[in-house]
Amino acid sequence: MASTRPRDPYEVLGVPRDADETQIKKAFRKLARQLHPDVNAHDPDAEEKFKEAAEAYEILNDPERRATYDRYGHEGLRSGGMGPNFEGFGSISDLFDAFFGGAFSGAFGGRPGGPVQGDDIAVSAEVTLEQAAAGASLQLSFEAIDACERCHGNGAEPGTPITTCERCGGAGILQAVSRSAFGQVVRQVPCDVCGGDGKVPESPCERCEGRGREVRRRTLSVDVPPGISDGQRIRLSGRGHAGERGGPPGDLYVLVHVEPDERFVRDGDDLIAVLDVPAPVAALGATLEAPSLDGPLQVEIAPGTQPGEIVSVRGKGMPVLRRTGRRGDLRVVVNVVVPRRLSKEQRELAQRLADSMRPENLQADDSMIGKLKRLLGQHG
Repeated sequence: MASTRPRDPYEVLGVPRDADETQIKKAFRKLARQLHPDVNAHDPDAEEKFKEAAEAYEILNDPERRATYDRYGHEGLRSGGMGPNFEGFGSISDLFDAFFGGAFSGAFGGRPGGPVQGDDIAVSAEVTLEQAAAGASLQLSFEAIDACERCHGNGAEPGTPITTCERCGGAGILQAVSRSAFGQVVRQVPCDVCGGDGKVPESPCERCEGRGREVRRRTLSVDVPPGISDGQRIRLSGRGHAGERGGPPGDLYVLVHVEPDERFVRDGDDLIAVLDVPAPVAALGATLEAPSLDGPLQVEIAPGTQPGEIVSVRGKGMPVLRRTGRRGDLRVVVNVVVPRRLSKEQRELAQRLADSMRPENLQADDSMIGKLKRLLGQHG
């Protein structure tokens, strides 16, 4: 978070200049919770914003510093050696522990060394439009972290004992003491020997080297529901990476990509197809075949059909996701094709037709632009 000069601490905390100690503390705690990494994980500036809030709190919560700032601003604090600094803290988690203790951070992520849920897995799957319409069962293969098959996740060689960690006494956590501008800070950190388990194997598992987890390739059958769209995800709860220290596994997310089909353009649950119709046939009318997901479909082309006109066939589009028995429509756009490279006989016939045209033969019910606007407005 780039800043050329420090902001007004009253502005940072959002409190008036006559705010009392209770108002200041309440405003800071509310802001700090909003900036916690577990809540604001997508903000890369969260740590800097919290430091700014912590600095504002330190100024306004200390009567002497607050009085100095009110008189002389940030320059007065710096010249008087009262400017807070955070060099004694290793991370934003340390800062939260310093201000709120383990209870605050525990409310978000549990105590250090406790059960940890496994991470989620994301895989991609490609289906054809027909598979997206009918539904499909796919076999997906991917790598995931699972409990070790040899030690069943306890990290010990089968048949060997697991003892209490001597370093942490089985607590799984250690007390780390550091000094800062705010005095002595005590933090809880996972034990560096047992990793937070509180126990260590006397003989680590040869397969996983004592970690209790290993990477394995899984093959899983995934059901793609009828009507799924490109870019939609399927969530399989509990099929992600294995958790740590008894924590639950993560989830598996399957990102579905529907391959383009040269016959159709998809518009929600509707399908759009283009039917080439020779100009004479469009003038006379006919019954022609149009493509559909159920095979060739007979559509009626009325006499005098104009370019861009749409013939809608109800219930021949895509299935509506999770609505059994419901389908969108098939919209057939008529593309009137003007003949080329005419023979002498065809040219004579065309000339005779052209010479016989009257104004009422050429009067259009709607312009092409009007049809496009209506189409986009209706299905946009």
